[in-house]
Amino acid sequence: MDKQDYIAVFDSGVGGVSVLRELRRLMPRENYYYFGDSANAPYGLKTTQQVRDLTQAAAKKLFSKGAKCLVVACNTATAAAIESLRSTYPDRIIVGIEPALKLAADRHPHGTIGIMATDVTLREKKLSQLLERYSQDCTVIRLPSPGIVELVESGKADSGEAMELIQKELGPYAPILDALVLGCTHYPFMKNAIRSVVGDQVELLDGGEGTAKETQRRLKEANLLNDQQLGTLVVENSSGAQQKIDLTYNLLNQE
Repeated sequence: MDKQDYIAVFDSGVGGVSVLRELRRLMPRENYYYFGDSANAPYGLKTTQQVRDLTQAAAKKLFSKGAKCLVVACNTATAAAIESLRSTYPDRIIVGIEPALKLAADRHPHGTIGIMATDVTLREKKLSQLLERYSQDCTVIRLPSPGIVELVESGKADSGEAMELIQKELGPYAPILDALVLGCTHYPFMKNAIRSVVGDQVELLDGGEGTAKETQRRLKEANLLNDQQLGTLVVENSSGAQQKIDLTYNLLNQE
């Protein structure tokens, strides 16, 4: 592997762009290859084995293209497949995203924390382990949130439909929450709608920044940080639709 080889960023669709933004802010000299599997989205409604198979297929594809590192920028894929990926590729740098539950628990001891996530993420062992580790002094409410991924994938994150869905899912919990963990990489693109429902008193947290920092740490440890010119970006989507490529770039440039 070479320092100039790219960092592969994988998601079930366009949601992982929220992680890609953090990676590029932290490491602008790196070359990135973003692969969104929108043809098979949403992953959150699939079985664990289906998600695992799709993630393994994506990893094989990206490593065959010469990736020096794989960032699984999808909470569902991380929950279902990160252990099998590391078993398959024990000598590779593989970084998965985790819900920012530790950060929420540290900032809000004895508080009430909501965690929005897909069905797969909420039912997998990985989240149960995080809850056991970090939620002993907090009240954690699991909030399955179907439909959000589809809205983001359709470019409707700021639509009236999105607002209606968020109001239905979060409205009853807004008065009791101290923090809300966005446990899917699509959800940060719904922050405007989420904030309008839960108010300014609820802290919104996601795992993008922490994932970027862990990726940087692992690459530095392996002496694989790119110290050359400003990096490049390649975007691919399994749907083959130019609309998805355009949406990827639009989301990347959002603030």
